[in-house]
Amino acid sequence: MRWKVCAFLVSMLALLGTLFFVAADAPGRGASRESYRRPAEIPYPDDNPYSAAKVELGRKLFFDPILSGARSRSCGTCHNPSRAWGDGLPRAIGEGQATLALRSPTLLAIAWIPRLGWDGKFRDLESVAFGPITSPTNMNSSEATVIERLHAVPDYISAFAAAFGSADITRRNVELALATFERSIVGEQTPFDRWVEGDETAIGQSAKRGFDIFNGKARCSGCHNGFAFSDGSFHDIGTAKGADIGRGRLFPSSVKLRYAFKTPTLRDAARRAPYMHDGSIQTLEEVIDLYDRGGVERPSRSVLIQPLGLTEAEKSDLVAFINTLTSAPQTVSAPALQR
Repeated sequence: MRWKVCAFLVSMLALLGTLFFVAADAPGRGASRESYRRPAEIPYPDDNPYSAAKVELGRKLFFDPILSGARSRSCGTCHNPSRAWGDGLPRAIGEGQATLALRSPTLLAIAWIPRLGWDGKFRDLESVAFGPITSPTNMNSSEATVIERLHAVPDYISAFAAAFGSADITRRNVELALATFERSIVGEQTPFDRWVEGDETAIGQSAKRGFDIFNGKARCSGCHNGFAFSDGSFHDIGTAKGADIGRGRLFPSSVKLRYAFKTPTLRDAARRAPYMHDGSIQTLEEVIDLYDRGGVERPSRSVLIQPLGLTEAEKSDLVAFINTLTSAPQTVSAPALQR
């Protein structure tokens, strides 16, 4: 009985959340451009504060294939800075060329996302790392193997000592260092960011109209809001089907969380095709057409997802706006290590 009550409360909270966003972002009541302003500082949690040494250690770990069983893959394989911190594939590829169930999400603006994973199974960024590392179909390693390998590299002993005041290498410190580096992945300034800061010439008239449509008639800002262009929540937008039930797997009694997946950031979206959690949609124009149709009508579908009646000109303006969220490609050199 207690489980049923908890599941009911989860469902009600999810419904109330979506109803709130509908009210907040209904046509004519959209967000101002100020609400999308780049924050002055990256939020680091109290139990994992920023330090330059920890960022540098995390960077080394992130790009080092030593973390994978066959030493053939790193975190940067699926989260490549030159591909907007994703991999450009419909679905991720693991060790042995195994095709995974979901596509690799970008790490852009990940510091502002409260729960991680397409279904939200990770409570915070610190809890993510060993999921892919120990997955047999992903990096196919083990905690013991990772710790043993890192202890055998003098550079790592020095780097852990600098970051944590001790040369003792533990799973927790690996998680803390990787999360600290990943929070630093913010992306370069975009034309939209310059417009938000007052440069009226940074984006064109079509994109400005698209911004108004985004926050009004198209209701996009109901889910894609704030600097990260994500509410950090989970919605059924009417695409998934069959056993691909997203967050509903974790809350099987919840109707509203069935087929619900994490709202991704729209930053660099123009460079991150294909789209959706499974890479099933090829272009931004097709994504907008999906939302315009309203997706599959079913009990779990978000109340935000309804036929929109957008004109072709409005769709074009939306694409023009989303293109202004594109930053310059980042080139990040993998740190050299003395083995």
